[in-house]
Amino acid sequence: MARMRRKPDLPVKTCATCGRPMAWRRKWARVWDELRHCSERCRRARRVDDSAAAGRDACDR
Repeated sequence: MARMRRKPDLPVKTCATCGRPMAWRRKWARVWDELRHCSERCRRARRVDDSAAAGRDACDR
């Protein structure tokens, strides 16, 4: 039987929005490579910031 991995041995990523570290979770196993945000709140906040910045760029032209 395989030994369990300890929490410090798990891979860690940094959230693209808030910069907090995210430790690997079993439910993220399939999407770990695509994972960028630690929560729905950060994902939504990033989308709002990106669209606001894109809107400002379009208005400045």
